[in-house]
Amino acid sequence: MEDFPKYERICKENDIQSLFEKGAGFSCYPFRVVYLFRPIGDKPVTCRLLLSVSKKRFHHAIHRNRVKRLIREAWRKNKSMLYEICLEHTISVDVALIYQATVIHSYEEMYNKTAKAVKELIRRHEKEIQTTD
Repeated sequence: MEDFPKYERICKENDIQSLFEKGAGFSCYPFRVVYLFRPIGDKPVTCRLLLSVSKKRFHHAIHRNRVKRLIREAWRKNKSMLYEICLEHTISVDVALIYQATVIHSYEEMYNKTAKAVKELIRRHEKEIQTTD
């Protein structure tokens, strides 16, 4: 999983709305993470991502875009752990990463925090499986 194709992005308004209505969330500074695990049915397994960087915190588009580029790259490199869990349990996951910091962190920090968020997602999914058994 070395790319970030269109089908791994959450674009449709209905998908975004259902993610925020039905999904759960947690904070992992500098992110607020909202996620929704869903059965795949006859569709392929996907780990879709929605990014949000507030205009309130970054007034200039150049700064918002920089943050989004850093997060996308960090996600691209960390998503394989989540894909393995999704393939193992035949589920898909939608994830919204909402950037809450007021400064632009370095790529290394973004990478580490994204990895931490992915590990927390995996932990929460395993906990969800244990409670349903």
